[in-house]
Amino acid sequence: MKIYIKAKPGSKNVKVEKVSDNIFSVWVKEPAEKGKANTAILKVLAEYFRIPLSSVRIVSGHASKIKIIEIYE
Repeated sequence: MKIYIKAKPGSKNVKVEKVSDNIFSVWVKEPAEKGKANTAILKVLAEYFRIPLSSVRIVSGHASKIKIIEIYE
């Protein structure tokens, strides 16, 4: 399954909000530098979907706020 997310790095809180069927907003505390926010986003999504971290990966948008994430179930 592929989902689209809007990343919100450097936030005070950590949360995932479903905007529509396959569009989410993800807030993480980590800054958008050296992949820290990307790693945090993957961890938060794995917890949200209750799947292992190895089942979540960024397909595109590594350096963008808009990302395509692939989830293997």
